Amino acid sequence: MEMETASQKSSMVGRLNSLVGNSAVGKRFKFAERKTTFTTELRAGTATFLTLAYILAVNASVLTDSGGTCSVSDCVPLCSDRTVEAANCSGNGLRLIQPDISCKFDPVNPGYSACLEKVRKDLIVATAVSALIGCVIMGVFGNLPLGLAPGMGTNAYFAYTVVGFHGSGSISYQSALAAVFVEGLIFLLISAVGLRTKLAKLVPKPVRISASAGIGLFLAFVGLQNNQGIGLIGYSSATLVTLGACPAANRVSVAPVTTLANGTVSLIPGGTVSGGILCLNGRMESPTFWLAMVGFVIIAYCMIKNVKGAMIYGIVFVTAVSWFRNTSVTAFPDTAAGDSAHDYFKKVIGFHNIKSTAGALSFKDINKGHFWEALVTFLYVDILDTTGTLYSMARFAGFVDENGDFEGQYPAFMSDASAIVFGSLLGTSPVTAFVESSTGIREGGRTGMTALTVAGFFFLSIFFTPLLASIPAWAVGPPLILVGVLMMRAVLEIQWNDMRQAIPAFVTLILMPLTYSIAYGLIGGIGTFIVLNLWDWTEDLLRKFEILKGPNSKNNETEISGEGVNAADLHVDGNLKTIDQV
Repeated sequence: MEMETASQKSSMVGRLNSLVGNSAVGKRFKFAERKTTFTTELRAGTATFLTLAYILAVNASVLTDSGGTCSVSDCVPLCSDRTVEAANCSGNGLRLIQPDISCKFDPVNPGYSACLEKVRKDLIVATAVSALIGCVIMGVFGNLPLGLAPGMGTNAYFAYTVVGFHGSGSISYQSALAAVFVEGLIFLLISAVGLRTKLAKLVPKPVRISASAGIGLFLAFVGLQNNQGIGLIGYSSATLVTLGACPAANRVSVAPVTTLANGTVSLIPGGTVSGGILCLNGRMESPTFWLAMVGFVIIAYCMIKNVKGAMIYGIVFVTAVSWFRNTSVTAFPDTAAGDSAHDYFKKVIGFHNIKSTAGALSFKDINKGHFWEALVTFLYVDILDTTGTLYSMARFAGFVDENGDFEGQYPAFMSDASAIVFGSLLGTSPVTAFVESSTGIREGGRTGMTALTVAGFFFLSIFFTPLLASIPAWAVGPPLILVGVLMMRAVLEIQWNDMRQAIPAFVTLILMPLTYSIAYGLIGGIGTFIVLNLWDWTEDLLRKFEILKGPNSKNNETEISGEGVNAADLHVDGNLKTIDQV
């Protein structure tokens, strides 16, 4: 009887595949030519989404750390006695304190916190919609089985370097979106005229390779801290960083202050108050840290066993435990903010309209050097990352010919560039193709139907914003750390025995996390490469014009750009594994 049922199901699946394969849809997506079926494509798209879905919570949380569209104007006046409500703040020496720039930092003003929560909800939907648009464009026009979403790495650069934590960076969130928008248009033009691969070759090879590992270390460092991670790393006045993981009640803020002539203490101009980064006592006693470690082990074990959706399982477990109230690890503490968050969570299903991030871009900082620095860095990462991912996925799927080209190459290049423009209009950092697409390809995905299936899942996720908005930071930290682990594999490509390559690679790699800036890492690596090779280049140039005699220097052994484009070299984002792992 069971065999009969299985046979009937197999027959039904076969008829469905035959029906779709012979239809206009099957011919449009070239099911027969690429030796795939409709159900295979659906299965492949599901596998890709399971490994990619973590970006919904992680990207929204990372970008919210920038403060988004929130400003001092969102802060509310508070009574000098915090136990008294502002409406009742009168008499007995009480006074209303008007908010200033410090209201954005710990202890964060309730009004600013409420604004951040709204921005986070906006960004969850913006992430889903931008990924949806990117996947649809790639599926319909590129006809490739690739999933697109806002990239890890560029979102961290956007949030922590360009805009800065709660707007403490060089330009505003709105201006950063404008930089992404302009960069997207330039990227679209570069794709249209076929310059993407050529530009990728201009960056020194050791910097190309080490940038991936550097960004991985940067993301891991973010995931180890309190604001966006598990809280293992804390502040030390003696060593800068030290072991943390103390309960929230034992953490205090740090601020640069000066003592005035009258004996009062004031914040240094331009200084900001940190979050709770200094542990007074109770190190390694944080309940949320140990819960996060369980999530870390779950994800790591699933990755070892090649279980699809490893990141999701860890996030879901930690989040589910954190949703219970009246526990030491709850995401909904007994406060006004906690009650409000819990009320929203209980809706489960609900469509959230993007209220603040969509169309928020502003060009007021376009005359600032920081604006163009951010734009160039975004462009550099997109040229390397997206181009490398497309080539590596096409090669893995068997689409690349002897000339290094693949079918649908031009529309694929145009697709991801277009997705960046749409993403900036919604309020997110650059959208890119993800290496997680390899899981779908491994399941048999060969056409754009796989990408459209991923788009369908992102569409469904839009209606579960209340659940996605309730994922705590300690659930997001473990995936950030393990994404860093995956990205570190790039160091195997560095020629460590050649100091001309090893030194610039190491400078790039180490500066990114320690300066908390991807841009500084790239500048340091490229600058070091030029300095170390300048003497040999000058010698070769003088010999070329016969000003000096003798053979050329050995600098020829050092590749500036490499012969051709190696996907492992190009993939800066490094969202998953290199091809030989999948």
